[in-house]
Amino acid sequence: MTASFRFFEADRLDCRLVDHRWTLTPAQERLVAEIWRERKNRTPALYDGRILMARRAEARVDAGGRPALEVEFFESPYSRYLAWRELDQPDWGVFNCFSMPALRSADGAFLAGEMGRDHAHPGEIYFPCGTPDRDDVVGTRVDLTGCLIRELAEETGIVVDERNFAPSWRVVFHKRQVACLRVVNLYREAQAELDAALRHIRSQDRPELAGMRIFRQRAELADPRIAFATKAFLESVLWE
Repeated sequence: MTASFRFFEADRLDCRLVDHRWTLTPAQERLVAEIWRERKNRTPALYDGRILMARRAEARVDAGGRPALEVEFFESPYSRYLAWRELDQPDWGVFNCFSMPALRSADGAFLAGEMGRDHAHPGEIYFPCGTPDRDDVVGTRVDLTGCLIRELAEETGIVVDERNFAPSWRVVFHKRQVACLRVVNLYREAQAELDAALRHIRSQDRPELAGMRIFRQRAELADPRIAFATKAFLESVLWE
C-alpha cells in the first residue's frame, strides 16, 4: 500500500477564492527562477500562467453533521508551483489542491492517462486532471467539479456530468498535496473508452496526453510513474 497518505470521505467541497499574497524569501525567489529557467530549456512549451494554490485545506464536519473539505485558494504564477513541486513540496505555507476523475468503465476497470512529452512531468500516469485556475471561479467560489469535467473533456474527449458521479468525494492527503477524487461511471467497456480517448488525443495538435492505460488488478500498479493519488486510490479499490 502507498505510504504516508490518508483518506477522507467528503460529502461536499467548500472552496473559496481569497485575497492572499504568497510571500517568498529572496533565496526562495532565486530557486524558483533557476528551476523555471532549467525547465523551460528542457520543455520550451511550458507557459507561466496563473493557477490556484491553496493556503488552507481542512477536513471538517459541517453544522449539519456532513463531512466536508474546506479550502481557501489564491492566485499564483505556475512557475512557483512548479518549483515547489520540484523541491518536494517544502512548507512554504501552501497546498496543491485539485480534483481528479477516477474513471470507472462499464466492466469495472479504471482508466488513467499518460502525460505527453511537452508536459512538465512527461510520462506520469494519472487520472486526467489539471490544476484549477480563474476559469474555475464563480464569484468567490472555486468549482472543482467544473474543473474536473472541463479538464477531462479537454484531455480525453470524455464528456460527463454530475449524473455520472459517485455520491461522495474521496480526498487523499499526501505531504502538502490534497487530491479530491470522484468516481466517474462511464457507459462503455474499458477498451471502447480507451479507443475513443486515443482518437481524441491523436486529433489534437498539442495533446496533454500521450496515451491511456487500463487498470484491473493491483499487480498492474508497479509502474513508478503512477502519480501518488491515482496509485493510492487504485490500491484501495482493485483486487490482488
